[in-house]
Amino acid sequence: MALRQVLDIIDLLDRPDIDGSAIADLFASRGLGGMNAEAVKTERGSTTFLKLTIPGTDGRSTGGSAPTLGIIGFLGGVGARPEVVGLVSDGDGAVTALSAGLKLVDMYELGDRLPGDIILTTHVSPNAPVRPHEPVPFMGSPVGMEEMCERLVDPQMDAILSIDTTKGNRIINTRGFAISPTVKEGYVLRVSESLLSLQEWVTGRRRPCSQ
Repeated sequence: MALRQVLDIIDLLDRPDIDGSAIADLFASRGLGGMNAEAVKTERGSTTFLKLTIPGTDGRSTGGSAPTLGIIGFLGGVGARPEVVGLVSDGDGAVTALSAGLKLVDMYELGDRLPGDIILTTHVSPNAPVRPHEPVPFMGSPVGMEEMCERLVDPQMDAILSIDTTKGNRIINTRGFAISPTVKEGYVLRVSESLLSLQEWVTGRRRPCSQ
């Protein structure tokens, strides 16, 4: 269970002055420092890109050969101040990715370590712009999608779990969470059986939420 980590991350992100250093300090206090935090400013606002590698027992960071998994929290921002006060739902990508990373760090400190490295990336913007969109307004981002992908996707990642919040579409629009099909080299594949098993364990439901 990662409920404690989720609550810790939500409490931390639900601040108008949240920045990368505060998040890096939290991870360091749990035993793993070295989180890279890079602030970026544009005419549309500012955000901080975060990146942390959680070493595996046989990961490349320690000279091993186990594959590297990327966990990416995609989003426009965790806040839309001054239009909206407080943490917004678009921040779920960052909340989920950082919570998963914090749980892995806690496990790492206790000696429960995965074979491969985990590379965690996301970005945090407490004052992201909002733009009109139907059926609901969309959170904008201080940086464009191309730059965001360049900063969040690391070439060392052999596979990626990309977490996003998107309530303004007609394909997957559900309470809780849903799992979309796997995409590999331009092909849309069937939904991962292992991810569906995890979803069943967490939700207690036999059917995927997206169906």
